[in-house]
Amino acid sequence: MKKIKKKYMTGIQSTGTPHLGNILSVILPTIKYINKKKKKNLFFILIADLHSITNYKNLFLLKDNIYKTAAVWLSLLKRKKKIIFFRQSDIKEINELFWYLNCFYPFNRLKLSHSYKNKSNKNINTGIINYPLLMASDILLYNINNVFIGKDQIQHIEITRKIAKIVNNKINKKIFILPKYKIKYNFIIPGIDGRKMSKSNNNFINIFDNKYILEKQIMNIKTINKSIKDITYNDIKKTILFKIYYLISNKEEFFFLKEKIKNNKISFITIKKMLYKYILIFYYKERKKYSYYLNNKYIIKNFLYKGFKKAKIIAKKKISFIKKKLGLNI
Repeated sequence: MKKIKKKYMTGIQSTGTPHLGNILSVILPTIKYINKKKKKNLFFILIADLHSITNYKNLFLLKDNIYKTAAVWLSLLKRKKKIIFFRQSDIKEINELFWYLNCFYPFNRLKLSHSYKNKSNKNINTGIINYPLLMASDILLYNINNVFIGKDQIQHIEITRKIAKIVNNKINKKIFILPKYKIKYNFIIPGIDGRKMSKSNNNFINIFDNKYILEKQIMNIKTINKSIKDITYNDIKKTILFKIYYLISNKEEFFFLKEKIKNNKISFITIKKMLYKYILIFYYKERKKYSYYLNNKYIIKNFLYKGFKKAKIIAKKKISFIKKKLGLNI
């Protein structure tokens, strides 16, 4: 087997079809990196279905949402041979490592994490409190060098590094390497109402939705209340609509939009229609693939099974090494 230079990972919760924020901040940057890197590098793509359970209102939808999450990745990926694509829940060693990390990490530090603090005024479960350590288990089990994340996940990588240092220092052995993170944007992708784009805020754009739902989402993007005769280029430039258009479109399309705004009086409705048409045209093939995979779920299952077999071999070897260093092998 060829020696691996570096290992990369990213993970997406299986809470349904990944929205535009997920795609722009994590999925597409990861895929771009996969396409340009050498064969000796290894890429792990994890469907974080265990993470999804921490805030699940309808568990009956979980299976369907796993398929939807996988279908988006498969629709956008071109070089599928370079990755190990698998479900978190299939790898029992992740849960075993999760327990070990729980025994080393101070509880009071977990209470400082965003995943807990942002929900501390609600009725939360212990899964939410332990969320960062489960994420750390995903990463540390596979000796990951770099993790592709959105800006809101930076703290979780910092926690992963901290727990790795704690274990290494406690055992006086280099059990874990310290992962680094890679982010595409140093800001949160805005939703159609200006807040962080998320399903919980119900302010997302799903480029894989049917045409009518997608159009409704785009038409609901928040703008400013001005008549067309009073709208200036600077007014449009400050809107969420302009930012979303910039993030999703290519340079030529965005330049065309800017020139159109500068040279003509253009309504927000017209810009929204342009954005809608651009998505339908630019992601035409991916939208067709997405429907194809969901109508042929056996392809998704086979792909996940192949990834599971590869991920399992690596996980068993690493957990055996960890147990030996912890003194659990007799």
